[in-house]
Formats: sequence, structure tokens, C-alpha cells
Amino acid sequence: MRPNFVFILADDLGYADLGCYGGRSPCSPRLDRLAAEGLRFTDGYSNSPVCSPTRFALATGRWQYRLRGGADEPLGSRSARGSPVLGLPPSHPTLASLLRDAGYATALIGKWHLGFAPHFGPLKSGYQEFFGPMSGGVDYFRHCDPGGTHDLYEGEEEVHRPGYLTDLLSDRAVEFVKRQKGRPFLLSLHYTAPHWPWETREDEAESNRISSIAHLDGGSVATYLNMIRQMDEGIGRVLAEIDENTLVVFTSDNGGERFSDSWPLKGGKMDLLEGGIRVPYIARWPGHLPAGRTTGRLAITMDWVATFLAAAGVAPHPDYPLDGVDLLADEKPRDLYWRMNFRSQKAMRSGGWKYLSIEGYEYLFDLTRDARERANLRRREPARFDALRLAYADWEATLPSIPVDAKVSLVYGPADLPQPSS
Repeated sequence: MRPNFVFILADDLGYADLGCYGGRSPCSPRLDRLAAEGLRFTDGYSNSPVCSPTRFALATGRWQYRLRGGADEPLGSRSARGSPVLGLPPSHPTLASLLRDAGYATALIGKWHLGFAPHFGPLKSGYQEFFGPMSGGVDYFRHCDPGGTHDLYEGEEEVHRPGYLTDLLSDRAVEFVKRQKGRPFLLSLHYTAPHWPWETREDEAESNRISSIAHLDGGSVATYLNMIRQMDEGIGRVLAEIDENTLVVFTSDNGGERFSDSWPLKGGKMDLLEGGIRVPYIARWPGHLPAGRTTGRLAITMDWVATFLAAAGVAPHPDYPLDGVDLLADEKPRDLYWRMNFRSQKAMRSGGWKYLSIEGYEYLFDLTRDARERANLRRREPARFDALRLAYADWEATLPSIPVDAKVSLVYGPADLPQPSS
């Protein structure tokens, strides 16, 4: 019997926010139980330290840099709305389209952030059902993007649904799973939590107060943790509806934001330091994955496309070879790479070593001993540094260069929040 797939994606969740990753405040009992019943990755990475580039890789199983939309960091509502270029081309095969064509029911419930109608959308890229926002961030009660445009869709039709968005997404996910009667399915459950604005189920008054959802005057660690707790509650309801023939994966699209916890890692969203790209990874599939185990296997977001397709017995499209690997197959040595237009960042992970370049400054770290990336070993290990630097250049040469019109969008900068000196 072909397995079902539930892929749960949090938004801007830090590496150590969950209890099972060392979180200092209990906010994720259901995800902690999922980890106890499945496999927890200690070295799982996102394809990018910012939202939409990671989502291009998750949809296609390929480096996001192969598509023009993947170069913007991230896709902005103002630049992408109406653009025929900034989005996931409907002609490109996706995990959803390949599984759909193999007889799977497919649904995206939650955030899309891969381009706007009329040129792009979930229903054009393999999903048979869609409920959620099209843009990057929306208010949890008003369901409006940063510009004030209402952004909640059922399929390709705008809809108005009262309620707290996290709960609306959880409700719809439960309803979708209940409707599947013996037909294999892919459920992509992409929460907007705990992405700003900082609003819990009890904060509708806060939603009414703010004039911009990128507000810097709101939020707190307590509010942030409660947002995770309420997402965790909804995930628990979804997990209660699935059977053992379901491969469940939980992760985040990138590292955390200003209220998150990434200890012992340094950095966060928009950084190629570990705190920006190393994220929680939990996978459970009874009888196929070990229970209650951790693994240091290197993994990256796009690997789940190859993994799901292999588990379903579905071949990738021959004209679009996958860059990710099947995480259920035997582990082989591999290197991981990242590139950011923002601050001219470059990074490579090879075994326990990491090459990093930020604004022309270059580093070599031994992550097995220095997860915080504080000891630059480039002069102690010059041959290793040169080898990784050359390998990175060889990889980058196989991909399109960064387009001159690629945009970097920052919610805030040094003038908005105090920055540590080191």
C-alpha cells in the first residue's frame, strides 16, 4: 500500500524553540511526542535562511537558484503581485504534480508565497485543493498582507473566514484528512506561525490596534511561545486523524526571528550562520524509520521531494533531475551549499566542516567542536580552507548568477533594533 504524506512547515521557527531541541520553556508537547516516536535530525537544514527561496526548493526538489523567483530574498508582495516572472512556473514539475499524476490527492493548506495569480498558484502547480494566504506574511485575524490587502483564498477565489489563522489552517487540515477514504494523499500543511505579527488566539485586540503587521512595538517571548503552543495543539489534532501508513515530517522554512531561541547556534533569519539555516527536523513513519532516535545525517529541505517520491514509487521528471537525495536510502558523503544576495553570503557544509563568506570576509569552522562558529580555523587549516573554497566555486559555477534585478527585502535594520557588538 502506498504511503500517505503529511509535510508540516512552520514559519521562522528557531532551532531550539521546541522542547525536544532543548527549548527552555515547554511549548510543544505534541511535537516532542512526535520526536519520541520518530527520528529527530540534529543537522537538518533549510535551503535558505528566508522564506520563499526555501519554498521553491521544497516544491521542486531542486536548488532554488535554478528559478528566477528563487533569487528574490524573499518574494515581496509589491514586486511579485502581477509579475509573470516572480513565481513558480506552472510548467515546472513539483512534488505535488508528480504525486497527483500518480493518483494521490493533494492539498496545500497554509502559506504559498511562490507568486500571485493569474500567472502562479498552488492549483497551477499540482495541488488539487488550496486554503491559505498567497503572500509571505498576513495578520492572524484580519488576514491582510503588510500593504493591507486581504489575502485568504479557497482555491483561486478570495474568501473571508473569521477566526485565528493558525486555528483555521488546523481545522481545514483535519477536515481534509478525514475526507480521504483509502486514497493516498499528500497534505502540505504550511503554517504562518510563528512568523510576525506577534498574535496569539487571545490577541484580536492587538490585531485591531496595529497599523502595520511588521510592527516592532508588539510581541514578547511569552507571546511567541504561545503562538508555537497553539500551532502545536493543531498539529496534535491532525496527527490524531492519520494512520501508521503515513510519513509525517515537521520542519521550518528557515531560522528564527527576534523572539526565537537558537541556542547554541548563532544568527537567525537572513543569516548563513547556523542559526539562520539549521532547523528542527522530525520524521515519523512507523515500521520504516526508527523510533526515539536522533541522527546527525546531513539533510536539506529539497531532500524531502526525493524521499517522498521514492517512498511512493514515483519517478522524478527526467527533464528536471532532482538535486535532493532520498533520506530513506543509505547515507553517502555529500556537501551542502547556500548562496545569499543579502550581504554577499556564501556557505558550504562538508562533513563537520563549514566554509562561510560574508561581505568578503571568509571563515572555516569545525562544527563538531564549535557550533557557535566563533573559532575561525582558516589559517590553522589552510589546505582544507582552500579545498572547500574551490569546491564552493565549482558548485556555484553550475548555477545561474544572481540577477541584477533580484531584490532583498528587510523588515527591519540596525536603526530599528539595537544590535550586539559581537
